[in-house]
Amino acid sequence: MGDTQTALVIGTGLIGGSIAGGLRAAGWDVTGHDADPDASSTAMSLELIDRHVDDVAPVVADGVDLIVVAAPPKATIEVLSQLSTDTVVMDVAGVKSAVSHAAAHLPRFVATHPMAGRETSGPTAANAALFAGATWVVIEGADPSARIAVVSVIESLGATPVEMDAEAHDRSVALISHLPQLVAGGLLAAAKASPEALDLAAGSFRDLTRVGASQPIPWVEILKTNDRAVLDAIATLRERLALIEAAIVTEDDTLLRLLSEARETRRALGSPVAQVRVALADRPGELAKVGHAFEASGVDIRDIQMRHAPHGGGGVLTLSVRPGEEGALRLALEDEGLLLVP
Repeated sequence: MGDTQTALVIGTGLIGGSIAGGLRAAGWDVTGHDADPDASSTAMSLELIDRHVDDVAPVVADGVDLIVVAAPPKATIEVLSQLSTDTVVMDVAGVKSAVSHAAAHLPRFVATHPMAGRETSGPTAANAALFAGATWVVIEGADPSARIAVVSVIESLGATPVEMDAEAHDRSVALISHLPQLVAGGLLAAAKASPEALDLAAGSFRDLTRVGASQPIPWVEILKTNDRAVLDAIATLRERLALIEAAIVTEDDTLLRLLSEARETRRALGSPVAQVRVALADRPGELAKVGHAFEASGVDIRDIQMRHAPHGGGGVLTLSVRPGEEGALRLALEDEGLLLVP
């Protein structure tokens, strides 16, 4: 291979496939393995990996520069527990305390978690640009040389590494990732009981429940593996809802204060994207016009969401771009004769 760096990616779904594709684009030689042979075969057909293998043992024995374990938490723990190597190993599971414990015997293991993803899964959803601009947690305490190697990989994928303690990570993701998954499920279940409400569902409800479209099996594993922190997060939310419930029936300004505090907290987060909404008519060529506007404006598209009209007839397309680039996109869309939505 000469000076070509080599990697073994175990798990070629959304995250593993995206990492593999990013490494390959950077010149790495990437071998893939997946418990589902169809997934690794698909990853190879999509050119996310150079080859796929049914058994990782020979690859580990021959030696690679990096091993990436990109499986659900239980599978990640199982793989790491059985692995024996001096190679740099990193994982990307959404729970870190249990994973770090399982890998304690590996001298050059680095526990990580990219804060990026989509509600879709599998290698067909993978994208080498998935991590561009994302925060990528690196758990403290790793071998210094292994940490340097992993941070270099993370930065090459366009992400920003942030160091954290494993338990602090698990508490944090319980609040900002795991709890929202449960809340989305609860909101969808409540709305399903009122079909007329679902007919009215628009932007705010769709945004709040987007993650409800995620595959449930991996989430069951994540939530149960991080059960203590998740239960604490549920208790925190329950207490907050109790305050809001009490405030609704009082005559003072408690409700206003609570909602104002929430608004200020959300504003402090900032917005990583600016959104432009455009109405699409139910006729051929509408999406082609949007594509022409992308090309003409040269903006960096971060996300695209389509809200279809309830009974056909087009819909509203929401385009997310870097802040400051929305003006150029708006002008390009107007030049194509498209109607912008406030």
